[in-house]
Amino acid sequence: METEPIHTTGILSQAADTPPLPAGGGQATRTEKDPLGTLQVPAEAYYGVQTARAIYNFPISGLRPHPALVWATLIIKSSAATANMETGRLSRETGEAIVQAAEEALSGDFDDQFVIDPFQAGAGTSHNMNVNEVLANRAEEILGGVRGAYAKVNPNDHVNMAQSTNDVFPTAMRLSSLRMLDLLEPELERLKNVLRHKGTEFDGILKSGRTHLQDAVPIRLGQEFEAYAAAVEKNMDSLRRCRDGLLELGIGGTAVGTGLNAEERYIRRVVEAIGSKTGFAVRSATNLIETTQNMDPFVALSSGLKGLAVNLARIANDLRLLSSGPMTGLNEINLPPVQPGSSIMPGKVNPVIPEMVDMVSFQVMGADTTVTLAAQAGQLELNVMMPVIIYNILFSMEILKNAVRKLAESCIEGITANVARCSAYLESSVGMATVLAPHIGYAAAAEIAKESLRTGRSTKEIILSRKFLSPEALAEIIDPYPLTTPGVSGKRDTKTKEDV
Repeated sequence: METEPIHTTGILSQAADTPPLPAGGGQATRTEKDPLGTLQVPAEAYYGVQTARAIYNFPISGLRPHPALVWATLIIKSSAATANMETGRLSRETGEAIVQAAEEALSGDFDDQFVIDPFQAGAGTSHNMNVNEVLANRAEEILGGVRGAYAKVNPNDHVNMAQSTNDVFPTAMRLSSLRMLDLLEPELERLKNVLRHKGTEFDGILKSGRTHLQDAVPIRLGQEFEAYAAAVEKNMDSLRRCRDGLLELGIGGTAVGTGLNAEERYIRRVVEAIGSKTGFAVRSATNLIETTQNMDPFVALSSGLKGLAVNLARIANDLRLLSSGPMTGLNEINLPPVQPGSSIMPGKVNPVIPEMVDMVSFQVMGADTTVTLAAQAGQLELNVMMPVIIYNILFSMEILKNAVRKLAESCIEGITANVARCSAYLESSVGMATVLAPHIGYAAAAEIAKESLRTGRSTKEIILSRKFLSPEALAEIIDPYPLTTPGVSGKRDTKTKEDV
């Protein structure tokens, strides 16, 4: 499906600025009632009493639900109303008002009304009721009623019909994850392509490889960048494999996966409606009880995101090393200067984009630990830790998406190579001794390496001065492409010391 921008409030815009429960006097309020009693709710709010309680109970992080989670929940509510109208359980008038309210919310009309802190009541009941109340109050208005009356549209009886938080929330987790994957994958594709382009651009630049941060055999700078592209491509494949588990929905399982209060026709139709509204090839789970209990799809997705983060951090750290200096580091590549690097040292420019990528990667790795612990903390028929699972997964995808975009456009695209520095390091590298070993023997090559370290003379200079090889033979051996591909470079036409 073509992914459109998400309009609902995002986690990066967040300080939950919804006012605390009014204590009387200033802000106008209305009285609402739930099973615990009555409570004052801001008169202009579309949310209701249960949302107001959650605002009071969970002032934890100052964050709001990720926009993709709100989007997914609204899709589910609209689809459920559609399915319930088709079964005849919900009147056409009420159902169409709920669908209209959901469409308005999807367009961004009520962004400021979805206010529940991600660290909230277990299983996501507060989030589910927040959405139920907003849609019920708007649908009530559409039908000529007033907010908070719930005379025509009730949050539980109508908006939540044939549903439970326990099947709505995990379904919203799946849909929101699919939505964010649709936004993350194009950024990864771009990064892969930019890295691959640099691989082509730098393909003829021979340099010293390094293992253990010590001199190793030669490699082309382009090969390093092509390897980065291949790593990102593998991470993309891993994330794509996570999709199938996310497409299996438990909606219709209601409280414990048995489907109590949800007709079989409803279960079939609500999944079809979700597929129609999202474009995702969703299907009903073969075992709704298992789907209600099990967080495996999110463990796999979180693991895939962690794997991506590990590779991004590795690539970012390579870029920091390769560009280190400029006078006292490796300085084999130049990163685009994007901002001054110091408040005290004039002229200093730091690798700030790779540094940012590192920080994002570390955050994602930590989030995966949270997801793992929360996934195993479910008991019996339900995992009540779902809100923290989906918060960490969506937050990880959000920051990865943005970090990958900046890495591609503000760093990789503008990298240039310092060819002279690469050549100088290569000629002085003791790693060149490995190239010579098939031609002059391991022992002689080791002696050249030791002499190079002792005297500071390049291996090339020592080879020629001691006449181990002719200049022509040496030139053929260190030809860039044979030197950095499988086989023995220059093996056919070499002249050894004994031949000279």
